[in-house]
Amino acid sequence: MKNFKSILVIMMVVASVSMASCKDNKTKTETTIENQGKEYTSAYVCPMHCEGSGSDTEGTCPKCGMTYVMNEDHKANGHTH
Repeated sequence: MKNFKSILVIMMVVASVSMASCKDNKTKTETTIENQGKEYTSAYVCPMHCEGSGSDTEGTCPKCGMTYVMNEDHKANGHTH
């Protein structure tokens, strides 16, 4: 009987730890246009959204060297961030 109680307690502890570790503790914040940089809001954006990139004219990203894409085309490909 003592072994049964010990096993039951161990199983309950393992189940509790498993449930607690599976819980997603991250909080999601909504990103609005107001708090996005020009790497998201410019007419032409870097596909990698490098910080400080983005332009109103065609060109290349000063950080990674990738060719800018039109922001509207970039959003049309399923990139909603």
